[in-house]
Amino acid sequence: MPNRLQLESSPYLKQHQYNPVDWYPWGEEALSKAKKENKLIIISIGYAACHWCHVMERESFENTEVAKVMNDHFVAVKVDREERPDIDQVYMTAVQLMKGQGGWPLNVICLPDGRPIYGGTYFKPEEWISILIQLNETWLEKPDVAYDYAERLTEGIVRSDLIPYNEVQEPFRLQDLIDMVSDWKNSFDAKYGGNRRVPKFPLPNNWLFLLRYGFHTKDNTVLDHVHFTLKKIACGGIYDQVGGGFARYSVDAEWHIPHFEKMLYDNALLISLYSEAYLHKRDPHYKRIVYETIAWVKREMTHPSGAFYSSLDADSDGVEGKYYCFTEREIREALGDDAESFVHYFQISSEGNWAEMNTNVLKIDEHADTLAQDVGYTAQEWENYLAETKRRLWDYREKRNRPALDDKILCSWNAMMIRSLSDAYRVFDQPDFLDVAKKCDQFISENLLKANDRLLRQPEHRGRQILGFLDDYAFYIDALIGLYECTFEVGYLLRAKKLTDRVLVDFWQKGDTVFNYSSQEAEQLIADKKEVMDDVIPSSNSVFVGQLFKLGLFFDDDNYRSMAMQTLGNVFPQIKTYPSAFSNWAILVLEEVVGVNEIAITGPKLHKYRKELDQVYLPNRITLGGTEESLPLLKNKIGQTTKVYVCRNKSCSKPVNSIPAALNLIFNPESN
Repeated sequence: MPNRLQLESSPYLKQHQYNPVDWYPWGEEALSKAKKENKLIIISIGYAACHWCHVMERESFENTEVAKVMNDHFVAVKVDREERPDIDQVYMTAVQLMKGQGGWPLNVICLPDGRPIYGGTYFKPEEWISILIQLNETWLEKPDVAYDYAERLTEGIVRSDLIPYNEVQEPFRLQDLIDMVSDWKNSFDAKYGGNRRVPKFPLPNNWLFLLRYGFHTKDNTVLDHVHFTLKKIACGGIYDQVGGGFARYSVDAEWHIPHFEKMLYDNALLISLYSEAYLHKRDPHYKRIVYETIAWVKREMTHPSGAFYSSLDADSDGVEGKYYCFTEREIREALGDDAESFVHYFQISSEGNWAEMNTNVLKIDEHADTLAQDVGYTAQEWENYLAETKRRLWDYREKRNRPALDDKILCSWNAMMIRSLSDAYRVFDQPDFLDVAKKCDQFISENLLKANDRLLRQPEHRGRQILGFLDDYAFYIDALIGLYECTFEVGYLLRAKKLTDRVLVDFWQKGDTVFNYSSQEAEQLIADKKEVMDDVIPSSNSVFVGQLFKLGLFFDDDNYRSMAMQTLGNVFPQIKTYPSAFSNWAILVLEEVVGVNEIAITGPKLHKYRKELDQVYLPNRITLGGTEESLPLLKNKIGQTTKVYVCRNKSCSKPVNSIPAALNLIFNPESN
């Protein structure tokens, strides 16, 4: 018989609906039962694409002996970390304080009031049973010990987020950034790209910061390493060489063997990164990566309504990576006469280049496209031939059982994809990219945006709503600004401003130094978390503060800017200490150091000029335009001819009538 999880919308929770464990979803029913029966709570957190979550389910949660211990002595609660990241943050912090590290599956034992007393990640069945029995005995015989530990641990969870107030007395200095990057360079992996650590995550905002830093400081060592890293990632098995899109991370130093789950957020952030990198260095491989990844998103990750799904599993038929790998025999069967060339191109071996599984994870050499020259193809002929070859391999692969799809629709992740499509549209002038972004925005505005300018985390289910978290607001505001800069339709900016004002009311309290992750209207947990460190996904605080800076410029709002500056100043000491974990914040510091160009385009040819401007690598800018005085910076600048204004620090240049003339004002100010 199915348990209570059968009524949930989350695919991850539904995966557990037939477990013999008497699972509850997070909610008042489970918490009340624990208090009434004076039982400890097991909070088990994971997500649908998590390989080790599946392993622990098979070994423990489908095991009747394990289930009996859990059911007899505990109240068991299952949580989808992507649906309720607020819960995950609280208990992940607890496990990190207890064990020094965390991960998923995350399994935490709590008092009936939700305060944690023990936790970890993956447990073998025998170990799990032993731990549960010991904890239950301690709870029954020495409850004071459990209460004392829970109180101290919960205090630690609260303290972990404290950011001291820091008086900003002088402008940020370029030397601070130079010192930070100088130390960072020592961790660069000169052989395989990225940083010297295993496993390897792409960390898009690390390389976005370093790309912009290298550009502004003319640091060719940094620029070379960024592009070297991006090539290595694009050539490795972490990138799906057949179907497009990136896996979450590689388990080796070479970006070769991935953990095969594909997440929407990784791919959104990497589309933006590779688009920007293409502007800086017009490598056709970068363009191919962007187009193939967007094609994968449209083909496999898009709901008919235009919204985007969350992830694809790592496993199929219970085997990690089975769907994505090929033996040499399969390559030859799929490609026939063309196989010989592509056995070499994809570095296939008869025994398998993934020794553990005796199969091949397709990868290419960073100079593999010279194969085109070897066989006499032009650049375009090679792109066409390569695309056709990949299509044939994809058709062959599609006969297999596909990995499971997590069809959750999350506001923040969809917003990231809107932004990435907007970025790609501006770089490659591909109208379809913008059309797809607009359709997703329409879904969010119709299904996730409430009349009071509050967002939902995901669509309502069975009358239940999950209020949006700070990342939902921050990334959606960023997406709306991106759509504005593509279209100059001021409605996007006005919606972004309304959401920003809602954040200032709902996510900030007097005396705070950074923004809360959950709104004041949301369910109150045992601790209010504040997401500050940038991980694979930039922190919600750094993203939102970045939008405050931008909207302060668009609307000439000094209150936005002063709040953004103070928040950035509060975090700055930590940025200096650990820049790779605060790289999105570091981008904001960089923009304060080098300044932001506000480029206004007015007149009948504004879109032609906007497209021309978007072909120039100039990351420290906002762009606005129109034929009406819809924004403060456009006042008294509208006329019958197309003009470009370059503004900085509340001062604008005289209008010029071409993009080259505007760029000359920016790059050669002393000559004007």
